[in-house]
Amino acid sequence: MYKSRLLFLLLLPTWSVAQIHPLYEGADLKQGEKMIADNQCSACHQRNVGGDGNAIYRPAGRINTPGALRGMVEYCSTQLNLGFFPEEVNSIAAVLNRDHYRFK
Repeated sequence: MYKSRLLFLLLLPTWSVAQIHPLYEGADLKQGEKMIADNQCSACHQRNVGGDGNAIYRPAGRINTPGALRGMVEYCSTQLNLGFFPEEVNSIAAVLNRDHYRFK
């Protein structure tokens, strides 16, 4: 059991890096997580789609590429006058991809 846990811990960083789509390479995931929390994205999504807000991540065919996802984050920034910089948009999109979309 100890060996399997050790192997898991050794492979975890490799697995995490492999899950980042090349479009989001270099994205600061911690920054993206913080910006999502600080800007209360979940609360806005809950107001728009109800429930826990996660249904916003599965509109039928609307967001079907990594570029479309990044574009949608940019759209939210523009519509809500948040003023995100391109690297911030990329960080947020990378987190959303990791947690919801899983584009490879």
